[in-house]
Amino acid sequence: MPLNRLTPPPFLFPAVKAHEIYTAVDPAIVTQILDWFRANDKNVYKSAVATLAGNRKLRPVFIQKKSLADQYAWVHKTLKLNACETIGEHLLQAYLMAGQQSLLAMFCDGLGIPHDGKGSVVGELPKKLDTTRLAETIDRLIGLFDPKLLTVYLHCFNLQVPNGWPELTEKLNSDERLVLRDKVES
Repeated sequence: MPLNRLTPPPFLFPAVKAHEIYTAVDPAIVTQILDWFRANDKNVYKSAVATLAGNRKLRPVFIQKKSLADQYAWVHKTLKLNACETIGEHLLQAYLMAGQQSLLAMFCDGLGIPHDGKGSVVGELPKKLDTTRLAETIDRLIGLFDPKLLTVYLHCFNLQVPNGWPELTEKLNSDERLVLRDKVES
């Protein structure tokens, strides 16, 4: 079957960026992340709101006066902007490193990547990922964690090297279980 010249094959799609993750992700995952920060590290939440408001030339109090649901919706909408790439990536990394340590550790264990016991890689990242181990690890983790959250993590992990690992990028593009949001029925 010939490939459509306008659409590159999935293995050529580069790793997605943080603002693209926020654009595609289920809003419930963003709510989960923001709830976690409000419960566990309010300073990060307040700082994120202040930074995002400043980026949009707004005073933080303008956002803080909104209901919590409206604050979350505004934060999510703002994180979809390319201009907010850095803060968006930092929020994802901070949440995953502090709030999802078991997921990170299990992923590293599954791939044989040395880590500190909390999922923070020790030493160099691998140049190549073993596709068999990657598939087995994802199969195991998808039964233990919310598949959408796992997908967010896999995309974030893939951001750790320029253009991502081809093996992980291909898996993210081909595995129907690894979606950031369920398809909306028309």
